[in-house]
Amino acid sequence: MEQTVDDSLITREQLLKHWQGHRELTRKTIEAFPDDQLFTFSIGGMRTFGELANEIVGMAGPSLEGVVTGEWKNFSDARATNKQELLATWDKETERLNDLWPKIAPGRFQEEEVAFGQWPGTISWLLRYVIDNEIHHRGQGYVYLRALGIEPPPFWDRPE
Repeated sequence: MEQTVDDSLITREQLLKHWQGHRELTRKTIEAFPDDQLFTFSIGGMRTFGELANEIVGMAGPSLEGVVTGEWKNFSDARATNKQELLATWDKETERLNDLWPKIAPGRFQEEEVAFGQWPGTISWLLRYVIDNEIHHRGQGYVYLRALGIEPPPFWDRPE
């Protein structure tokens, strides 16, 4: 009998759960900001965390839409201007990701594309980039919160 080895590191369901765990933690980071600081406070000329969170929102849905359809439209230009709008948009995009994820065709993760006309690579690479970008910006948010005297949410406190 021939033995087969499953050398996959993570299933598609585990990857979505991993991503949504990061999104949940980033949402907690948004919630931790005082309303009057989310879109005004910055350090060293960096963008505010509200602007960074808008970027995360603007990348996630359009990226997954491109993965599913092969059409790489521009990032979303819908921009929240306050915490309530940002959290509502965040939640809407979270549901959009959950709806789109099952529509990813089998084998799609290893296909090569040029996302948004500028990022060549596999779909797997692109999704990891989007997740990494969120983690990077959440780290900036943690620095901002600490500078404001606020303890950020524990980075390990996310479902896995």
